[in-house]
Amino acid sequence: MNEKMNENQELDAADLENSLREMCNLLSKNNDASFIYDFFGCLFTPAELNDFAKRWLLVREIDKGTTQREIAKKFHISLCKITRGSRELKKEDSAFRKLLDCADRI
Repeated sequence: MNEKMNENQELDAADLENSLREMCNLLSKNNDASFIYDFFGCLFTPAELNDFAKRWLLVREIDKGTTQREIAKKFHISLCKITRGSRELKKEDSAFRKLLDCADRI
């Protein structure tokens, strides 16, 4: 059924998941950091890029042992977001941990 989607209809969760996975697959095949940086600049607004970068900064700070309150004060991030980052970092097979380990090898 290929009917044109009404503006008021919401996208199916599976369509959103497939779209995200497609972008991840395409980015994983691209080894050009400048291109990925430019792509993010096209995809996200400046405010979204700022939030995106802050999330990674908070993960790096948590990994360094900075307290959650210090991170909140330094980056003006809610404790809720920091706690989420901390929980994700502590998970077994954490994607955050894997990416931090990659960063340490560079």
